[in-house]
Amino acid sequence: MALIRHNEDVLDAARDCVLAYGVRRTTLTDVARRAGVSRMTIYRRWPDVRTLVADLMTREWVRVVAGLDLSDPVRAVVAGVRGLREHPLWRKIVAADPELLVPYLLDRRGASHDAILEVLEPAVGDPARARAVLLVAQSFLLSAPTMLDPVTMDELDAELTALLEAYLG
Repeated sequence: MALIRHNEDVLDAARDCVLAYGVRRTTLTDVARRAGVSRMTIYRRWPDVRTLVADLMTREWVRVVAGLDLSDPVRAVVAGVRGLREHPLWRKIVAADPELLVPYLLDRRGASHDAILEVLEPAVGDPARARAVLLVAQSFLLSAPTMLDPVTMDELDAELTALLEAYLG
């Protein structure tokens, strides 16, 4: 689950900039200044802000997944959805720059998907089943807020639990 381009200080600075300004208003110059490195240091590893943010998202989402107890895959998936839904970077991107997520929904699987599948496959025992679980979890992560009223997020999470328990046995 290693990142191709890796520098914790730069990723931390990028996180701080995105949380402060959003992705569209963050520049590599902002990140370099906050990280205390030259712009060329940034440009050597990341050609643009979107590439840097993609690596940042992978790092952050993998951290959420890495902290899950997969002895109970259903509970782990629901906790992972909640953890991502509450993550400050996730919340900022969804609020300010949701279009950043579209390629990962429609065009391609990202490094975060691959890292999550790497964890899910052994937990559920099958690559196809792991992908189905990830797709269901992703839909609850992304679309649950549109389904509130008259139900609550807790009630939707309970439904996700019921779906996964029925599917995974």
